[in-house]
Amino acid sequence: MRARVRLFFASSNPGKLQEYRALAEAAALSVSIDLELTPKFESLPAFEENAPTFSENAAGKALHYSRLQEGLVFADDSGLVVPSLGGAPGVHSARYAGEGATNSQRIEKLLADMRGKRGEERAAHFVCAIALARKGRALAVVTGRVDGEVLASPRGAGGFGYDPVFYFPALGKTFAELSAEQKNQQSHRGKAFRKLLAALSSML
Repeated sequence: MRARVRLFFASSNPGKLQEYRALAEAAALSVSIDLELTPKFESLPAFEENAPTFSENAAGKALHYSRLQEGLVFADDSGLVVPSLGGAPGVHSARYAGEGATNSQRIEKLLADMRGKRGEERAAHFVCAIALARKGRALAVVTGRVDGEVLASPRGAGGFGYDPVFYFPALGKTFAELSAEQKNQQSHRGKAFRKLLAALSSML
């Protein structure tokens, strides 16, 4: 019988949790991973994600919430980086069109900012950083990246965030046109989480 390890995700996002659970189930591990949202997350003192890098934001968040929650806590930070926009939206991906903006509003702003850009100027990559901590001590920080380009208009009905305009040349589709299995295999989040599970396995 495999040993069981419980991880608390420092988030109130059940959609992300389901994605991580699917990634954990697909991984060939010597341990069984139980993933849960941090209990009463929204009532805990919030962590201000104002660092300049994804890794610093993820690590800061994991350390913060691991002081408030017993056991292993992991946190992530992710976003879209467009070099021709000076790295924007970057760590501000979720707030790119202002606080409370919808996914479509963020995409609309991105496409407006990229109007007139051609070829290599439309190159972009998604980045995900995940940190694992316990009792205010960092145990691992890992990152994943996937390269593609920004289309001039959205395509596909799946995914979330900037997925409808992020074109992945290797499969000839946007992330919003991929199946959940395809996206988990190729995505920045999938790559980072598999690294985290490998690091966790080496600690046990």
